[in-house]
Amino acid sequence: MSPLDMLLHLANFAAPALVLALLLPLIAHFFIKKQAPALAWWAQAAINFVVGVVVLLVGLWLWSRDGKMVTYALLVLALASSQWLLSRGWRK
Repeated sequence: MSPLDMLLHLANFAAPALVLALLLPLIAHFFIKKQAPALAWWAQAAINFVVGVVVLLVGLWLWSRDGKMVTYALLVLALASSQWLLSRGWRK
């Protein structure tokens, strides 16, 4: 496998986490208007991306393959929980 192929495989592996990590702070901004965010949107996206990649790696380790729907369900649950914590959702 060439280095370019390896880079493309890694980018495709992390793409779901990246898309969710970028969308969640934007969506949270529109739905949670009562208070100022604790962190800037890019900091929230970075934290969500790290959490998402960790979840994808755990799913790859547990089931020995990428792309299982259980892993994606856990990804959504973990990133929603992470965004809730970053948005101080418990204060409402």
